[in-house]
Amino acid sequence: MILLTETLSNIRPVDADLMAQAQVRLDNKTKPIGSLGRLEEFARRYVAIAGNLDPSTGKKVIFTFAADHGVVEEGVSAFPKEVTVQMVFNFLNGGAGINVLASHVGAEVLVVDMGVDHDFGDTPGLMGRKVARGTRNMAKGPAMTRDEAVAALEVGIELANGCKANGVAMAGTGEMGIGNTTAASAIIAAFSGKTVADVTHRGTGINDEALAHKIRIIEQALSVNRPDPKDPVDVLAKVGGLEIAGIAGLVLGCAANRIPVVVDGFISTAGALIACELCPTAKEYLFAAHESVEIGHRFMLERIGAEPILDLRMRLGEGTGAALAMGLIEAGVKILKEMATFAEAGVAEGEY
Repeated sequence: MILLTETLSNIRPVDADLMAQAQVRLDNKTKPIGSLGRLEEFARRYVAIAGNLDPSTGKKVIFTFAADHGVVEEGVSAFPKEVTVQMVFNFLNGGAGINVLASHVGAEVLVVDMGVDHDFGDTPGLMGRKVARGTRNMAKGPAMTRDEAVAALEVGIELANGCKANGVAMAGTGEMGIGNTTAASAIIAAFSGKTVADVTHRGTGINDEALAHKIRIIEQALSVNRPDPKDPVDVLAKVGGLEIAGIAGLVLGCAANRIPVVVDGFISTAGALIACELCPTAKEYLFAAHESVEIGHRFMLERIGAEPILDLRMRLGEGTGAALAMGLIEAGVKILKEMATFAEAGVAEGEY
């Protein structure tokens, strides 16, 4: 709890003066003012976060957090929980969607075992940070103890601190955990007060009957546990997930370390939401990669106050949307750093 408390106290608002200076530079580039739209927004926000008018984008890392969920025993997913383990090995072997898209934008994928119900031993490439072998069944009681939730948050913070020490310029979030859309829907329902049906979708592709069942299970979990929306750690512990906690901690740690963090889709945004409920200023350090087809995602983004970069009707997770968005954020920063000004190019501003 000490690390969490210290991290929260170290999060400060981004530098508004630097943001303004970045926009002045952008306005002097060889283009009509504002003509590169949101790329300019990405650049000025990135500068304000990094605290530097000439920030690096070179070292990019995506953390794919993996964990199991006890609620899977209620039949809320189209896939069995064994798929979590299988996908971890797929990530490590470079065969997953996140591996392809991260490679495309020059980002490294780091797979983090937060709570997979499997003994991986000393598996090469896997970051073993297991807090527990999955959560408990939230339909019957709390998914985690409060101590487990805090421990998982602090794993994410420690990873962010490691990013700072290792010169990571931009971090991304991703996840893997069968059953985790159930947890994410429960989290946004708990905070927003919206009905479970309003925030719950098909996850891995369940049919109408299974969706109705999933909604009932989430309603049961909220009724049994009564998570307190004024206490984000209570919400996380009662209806969250270990990988969601890791993501929340990473967001907080990146904010404390002034590292831009690119948040993937529905599950990752559940983690970001926990982070922002704990410290609203943390939202200034995150980029929302995309809007998922999961219907609850829009409500999460609205609550955080984040506008998604992409809308490609994606719902894979893993960090795939974060990888794609990283490329656009980096493009914006390169415009700021590499594009000629009117003076440099010998172009008269009034004639452009």
